Amino acid sequence: MKNVGGKERALRAVFGSGVVVADFLATVQIELVFLVVGLWGVLTSAFGYCPFNGVLNRNSCVLPAEG
Repeated sequence: MKNVGGKERALRAVFGSGVVVADFLATVQIELVFLVVGLWGVLTSAFGYCPFNGVLNRNSCVLPAEG
């Protein structure tokens, strides 16, 4: 079941990739935080599912019309 759709997936991919790249420029103390946040964005974009969206009962996926 997917709950992350089109524009949100693209935004998460761009944001996550940017944070992972910024991780290389960060200090050691904040490097792990950047890595986790960036990977979270990239992985939720890749799989199309976010557990937090499930908990909040939020779905940005456009479902095809039945008929």
